[in-house]
Amino acid sequence: MQKITHIVLTGTATVLLGLGTLLAAPAVLAAGKAPDSKVCNDKDNPPKDAVTQGGCIVLNRTKGNCMGCHEIAGTSSGNIATKMENVAKRWPDKAKLREQIYDASKANPNTVMPPFGRHNILTPDEIDKVVEFVLTL
Repeated sequence: MQKITHIVLTGTATVLLGLGTLLAAPAVLAAGKAPDSKVCNDKDNPPKDAVTQGGCIVLNRTKGNCMGCHEIAGTSSGNIATKMENVAKRWPDKAKLREQIYDASKANPNTVMPPFGRHNILTPDEIDKVVEFVLTL
């Protein structure tokens, strides 16, 4: 009887610990999806992974605001720039993608895309996180 009680209590504790971890942990962004605004705006439990943080920067109208021009699935988005899908296939060189976000005018002097890094709109760390996010699209 004592052995059965121990097994039941151990199993119950394991299940509760797992549920507690799931409930307490910040949502990690699923590949190909923009983060929910609730995740981005949760000051008590902000996202800790670079992909979700990058997604939050992309959606932030005072920072990246990428969806103002680019179509991003699951968001109200613009359509004057390339659609954000299959990014890893279109940009297999992560350094070139980062450079494009840092200063798109180097590759195309007539671009309307802001030079996010050169104009200090985004920090180098924020650009790295944006790159990590858009590569999931």
